[in-house]
Amino acid sequence: MDISSLSLPLLIGIFVIAALAIWFSGIKISNTTDTISKHFGLGEALGGLIILAFVTNLPELVIVITAALKNNLGIAVGNILGGIAVQTVVLVILDAFGLGKQAPLTYRAASLVLVLEAILVLAILALVVMGHQLPGKLIFLHITPVSLLIFIVWFVGVKIISKAKKNLPWEAKELAAGSKQEVPKHKKENTDNQNKKSVPISKTVTIFLISAVITLIAGVALEASSDAIATHIGMQGVLFGATVLAVATSLPEISTGLASVKLKDYNLAISDIFGGNAFLPVLFLLAALCSGKAVLPIAQKSDIYLTGLAMLLTTIYIYGLIFRPKQQILRMGIDSFIVLIVYFVGIGGLFFIS
Repeated sequence: MDISSLSLPLLIGIFVIAALAIWFSGIKISNTTDTISKHFGLGEALGGLIILAFVTNLPELVIVITAALKNNLGIAVGNILGGIAVQTVVLVILDAFGLGKQAPLTYRAASLVLVLEAILVLAILALVVMGHQLPGKLIFLHITPVSLLIFIVWFVGVKIISKAKKNLPWEAKELAAGSKQEVPKHKKENTDNQNKKSVPISKTVTIFLISAVITLIAGVALEASSDAIATHIGMQGVLFGATVLAVATSLPEISTGLASVKLKDYNLAISDIFGGNAFLPVLFLLAALCSGKAVLPIAQKSDIYLTGLAMLLTTIYIYGLIFRPKQQILRMGIDSFIVLIVYFVGIGGLFFIS
């Protein structure tokens, strides 16, 4: 059955149901990933920066694969690069609705490791811009040099950040000035929970896998319905992928981020976003393998424009993490307020790109 033949209200219904499935599955994935990481001794970096970044980006993974196999590379590229900008704006949501009037998110998260993660995002996005300039014929065995280099830089960056999380030789051991020592609730409760009957790891893994499968299925439905909706309303595929679709596929990051903020694990909330943003461009390698084409060279002006927007938004948060302003505007930090304005102005610029 061709899903594009369905009526617009029915397509919107499928889109909403798929988005809700992704939202609730994302919460379960977040709750089980930490337990699985600790049980198998993967550590915070591998468990959070890699596994959590991978599973919360399962919708993007499915969308990129299905779009690449159907040779609909506009949706794939737009979802990857537009998704990075949208996921950065997720930090605005966490700041405004997670903490409220307490204090800005970047003020609470006093860690220079987060700056290193943001710099990794900038380095990978710089490679994206460079890869766009290379000829499409520069491909061997469905692999382009830049897509492979993006994967290598991501992998090495994760290793460096993993080492930095254990010890930064130039980092002051005292708590950053003005920061309140708060132990995340889930860590506070670990000691008490050890005395209680623990959930079998097999059950935890089962919940994780079921949630992952639901996310995958919902991701397929999301991609198919969004493509049909874009056709019905006459919306350009790149613009739709960079806005509506990117927001929907960012629901796992929003749900896991709000959960982390509720547990007062502010560093994890930001780390999940930057980790996912650094991981998304790795999907260009997967897109090339599935389509047999060099994806980056055929990226549109709007795609590179969104890459620049994502770099700009990330840079603003780097300044916020370093200077840690305590002032708030409309229940959010100054950095989040600026990011929100820049994002909407930037998205408005898409309408002027031919």
